[in-house]
Amino acid sequence: MTSTEHVPASLSEVPTAAGRVLDDFFARTVPVATAIAPVVGDAAGLVADFVRTGGKRVRPTFAYAGWLCGLSSPHRRPTVPDQSPADALRVCAALELVQACALIHDDIIDHSDTRRGRPTVHRAIERHHRREGWSGDAADHGIAGAVLCGDLALAWADDLVHGHTPAGADPAAPTPTTPPSPLPAEVGAVWAAMRTEVLGGQFLDIVNEVSGDETVESAYRVMEFKTAAYTVARPLELGARMAGAPDTLIAELRSVGHDLGIAFQLRDDLLGVFGDPERTGKPSGDDLVEGKRTALIALGLQRATDRDPTLATALRGLLGRALDDDEVARARALLTDVGAVDEIEHRITGLHASAVATLTAAQIGAGIRADLIAMADRITHRES
Repeated sequence: MTSTEHVPASLSEVPTAAGRVLDDFFARTVPVATAIAPVVGDAAGLVADFVRTGGKRVRPTFAYAGWLCGLSSPHRRPTVPDQSPADALRVCAALELVQACALIHDDIIDHSDTRRGRPTVHRAIERHHRREGWSGDAADHGIAGAVLCGDLALAWADDLVHGHTPAGADPAAPTPTTPPSPLPAEVGAVWAAMRTEVLGGQFLDIVNEVSGDETVESAYRVMEFKTAAYTVARPLELGARMAGAPDTLIAELRSVGHDLGIAFQLRDDLLGVFGDPERTGKPSGDDLVEGKRTALIALGLQRATDRDPTLATALRGLLGRALDDDEVARARALLTDVGAVDEIEHRITGLHASAVATLTAAQIGAGIRADLIAMADRITHRES
């Protein structure tokens, strides 16, 4: 471990511990980017700041929970090579960089101006272009720069998860007291699959929008890969495999991860239409303006069509364009009146119950079981 790391005593300490790992990593890597050119260092610093500010560290916490589940299993398999808590935290922290890549690129795709109450990365780079009085289109430059920032975050994620430090890193920066253990092959395979899944889910999402696919089934397929896999299911599996969890427990954690990951996204769908901007950091009704075909919107269109096609036409007319407060209220009323909101809440409740039932039956320690059930409660009933 580095001098600033410690073994979390509970899941509540994981966000802070993962943050320390990231800070140490940035202390070594941002100077490498700066050595290329100051402007490259500025871009690297922008990525580091994006990761540091905001976010609940949900993915690292679930990964560490998977690690603790594996350690507590009475049928644990020995791992080769043996993994330490520091190795587990390294993988946990690397997930935040995958998340950063996904969010930076997602904000470009969605033309979003804010993220967590702050300018999105492409808008920040666009503003810098204008301040410097550079030539060319500032918005185009912002998008190009943010694409590369997202790519850097994904490259850094691989560096961190595999314990690599770029050549030329500042020797005065914090370094591990013991070398990181190589990532076990089965953990590396899960990591590789997760990266492909999240990018594949994102691609499915943009194709659904342009192809006009409004089916609920398509919306759920996007959720499964774009969000559920890398938010809960794969993090739990990564941690569990690092700790040598048996196949039966890994299967149970996959089930829990699928249920909670879908519930997490369904809650996000509701917040994207009904969320308080002060809590979400996004404009009111942002998913409506972006015309996202989320499960909530898809279900609303399906139910509206079944009841009265003119209602579906009215709802479609409130998607994919700027809306005033009255129009946002009208869209919310339509989704509520056709029963889409109640149906999504019902599905969240069912998925939460399924996950809790699986956790209750799993052969894991009582402490980590209670912590995971508490996490399930928080992510399914969150307001931001």
